[in-house]
Amino acid sequence: MEVTLLIEAMDSSFKIMEKAKSDSVGLLETAVRLTSRTRSIEEKKINEILKGAKSRKGKVQNIAVSFLLLFVFWLLLSGKFDLFHMTLGFICSLLISFLTYDLLFANVRVGDIRLTIFRFLRYIPWLMYQIITSNFYVAKLVLKPGMYIDPHIVKFRTKLESDISWVALANSITLTPGTITMNIHDGEFFIHALDRKVADDLKSGEMEDRIAHIFMEADHIYIQDVLDVAAIFSELRKNL
Repeated sequence: MEVTLLIEAMDSSFKIMEKAKSDSVGLLETAVRLTSRTRSIEEKKINEILKGAKSRKGKVQNIAVSFLLLFVFWLLLSGKFDLFHMTLGFICSLLISFLTYDLLFANVRVGDIRLTIFRFLRYIPWLMYQIITSNFYVAKLVLKPGMYIDPHIVKFRTKLESDISWVALANSITLTPGTITMNIHDGEFFIHALDRKVADDLKSGEMEDRIAHIFMEADHIYIQDVLDVAAIFSELRKNL
C-alpha cells in the first residue's frame, strides 16, 4: 500500500514538473517574440528618426549650396558691392534657393552633391571653349563676302530625363553662338541653327552626353561613373 502511494506521488510529481517545464518554455518563447517585436519597432523608429534627420540635413545642404552659387553669380553679374545691392542679392538668392533647391539636385540617384558640382565645374571649361570657337565661326560667316548662311530649325528628342538636365542643355545650346533653343516640349528640343555645320555639330550629341555625365542620367552610364561612386557604395556597405 505504501509503495503504491509512493509511486503515485512520484508520478504526480513528474507530471507537475513536466507541466511546469512546458509552461516555462512557453513563457520563454513568448518573451522572445515580444522582445523581437519590441526590438523591431525600436529599430523602425530609430531608422525613421535617422532617415528624417538625413532628409532634413540634405535639404539644408541643398539650400546652402544653391544659395552660395546664386549669390556668387549675382555678385559677378551686378558688379556692385555696396550694402544695398549685396543685401538685395542676399535676400533674392536666399528666397530662390528656398523655393527651387530641389531643382538643381533633383536627379541625384547615385553619388552625391559634391560629385555633381565637381563634374559641372569640369564641364565649364569645355563649354567656354565651344563658345569661343563658335564665336570665331560665326564671325567668319558674317564677314565672308556674300554672308552665305543656311538658317533652319533642328528638332531632336533628347535622352536626358530630368528638368535640370534639360535646362542645362538648353542654356548651353543658347550660350553657344550660332544656335538658340526655341522650345522644349516633352523632351523634344527645337533649335534654330545658323547653318548646316552648326546643326551637324549639335546633332553629334557630345554636349548632351556631357550634360548626362554631370547629372548621371540612366541612359548615359560611363566607366568613370562606376569609379566615382565605388567609394560611396563602399561606405554604404560598411554602415549596413
